[in-house]
Amino acid sequence: MVDFKGLARLFMKKDGTSELDVVYPIKSECQAEMPKTRFKLRAGKTLSARRWYTAFSQDGHLDIEKVLRRIQRGGVHPAIKGVVWEFLLGCFDPNSTFEDRIQLREQRRHQYRTWKAECQKMVPVIGSGRFITAPIINDDRQMIEDSSSDSNLQDDNGVMATSLVDSSLDHGRHVSNAVSEKKVIQWKLNLHQIGLDVVRTDRALVFYESEANQAKLWDILAVYAWVDNDIGYVQAGMSDICSPMVILLENEADAFWCFEHAMRRLRENFRCSTSSVGVQAQLSALSQIIKVIDPKLHQHLEDLDGGEYLFAFRMLMVLFRREFSFVDSLYLWELMWAMEYNPNIFSLYEEPRDAAENIVAPKLNEKLLNQYGKFERKNVTTGRTDQHSALAVFLVASVLETKNKRLLKEAKGLDDVVKIMSDITGNLDAKKACKKALKIHKKYLSKQVAQTGLVCTTVQ
Repeated sequence: MVDFKGLARLFMKKDGTSELDVVYPIKSECQAEMPKTRFKLRAGKTLSARRWYTAFSQDGHLDIEKVLRRIQRGGVHPAIKGVVWEFLLGCFDPNSTFEDRIQLREQRRHQYRTWKAECQKMVPVIGSGRFITAPIINDDRQMIEDSSSDSNLQDDNGVMATSLVDSSLDHGRHVSNAVSEKKVIQWKLNLHQIGLDVVRTDRALVFYESEANQAKLWDILAVYAWVDNDIGYVQAGMSDICSPMVILLENEADAFWCFEHAMRRLRENFRCSTSSVGVQAQLSALSQIIKVIDPKLHQHLEDLDGGEYLFAFRMLMVLFRREFSFVDSLYLWELMWAMEYNPNIFSLYEEPRDAAENIVAPKLNEKLLNQYGKFERKNVTTGRTDQHSALAVFLVASVLETKNKRLLKEAKGLDDVVKIMSDITGNLDAKKACKKALKIHKKYLSKQVAQTGLVCTTVQ
């Protein structure tokens, strides 16, 4: 039996505030430049280890309504953050039993090991505790001659063993008859970029002083890039999304699946083409929201040639990771995921694509509605299903509304808009921002109903 009370005590001072500097320590030389952490554990509000444990029935069914209510009030205690995230992201069904989840977890770990073994056959450095930071092949699919230089592979001695990189490059052709050579080449071309991003990701945290931890992040991203045929790896923030999962979940396969489920929500943001970036759909949604709720501000931004809202690109791509401290960004994410929670999420994720499209949502009633997060509940009752209007979009809208007066008065060009928006770094309160986002969401939906005559779903 896990000692949840003991875990809780590890992270609590006598005054009830959090020892988060112990949980997620920052390098001493980086502390001055990091955004201030505002999040504190609050008794009676934060989901504690004890509350989490008692939310399960004897056979393992989770009272998700109780859990969501607590998270939306005060976030999740560090002792249980990783396992709670697995439910918030749809890795596990709250209606499953302990035994169901043990079996599913083992199936997923086996699947991850299989995928990782495929990758190791092509590039044996994967799983070695080291990682690549320079190209191993060029665009012509030729082995780079100086691939054994110490800039390619990070290890204890700064030297790469040539045997850890597949010099023939032929293994990749035969992993599967169905795998195209083009896919193998593109994947290998991405590996060094993943390594460069890993070195830059959360580098202020003591956790990533360990090369083994950096290699774990690289392995997960490399395997994900291999199995996601449509998206692969995109430099614009995948490592920022994956990093917390690596820190919170000790088992590498569990961290992979948590990241994989997070990407199911976010992957369209990373879909790129020669003419567009996926996040543009959310930027367009943001533009429409501001146009509806604050036409004066929207017009002002239009006049400044900022109507495409590209200044919000980074906020949406990495979910405010750069605007908040590490601790506060975790708090913000779990608030968002709890507010966006849909009890059908597990079925939609786990069923085959064609079967998932045919899943019929159960008739709404008060009991079922309480299993939705605050944000998603409003969408359901008003019939909204637009995934581009995620809570993150309304969070950006809430920031714009907070800076409304300054933007209207001081912004004479796009550079001014960027400067004013950058001032929020370290100064945002995650819970207040979410509350304001919910108010804007409600206001936007009411105006949409008035304009389009959208009829609310009847609760039966």
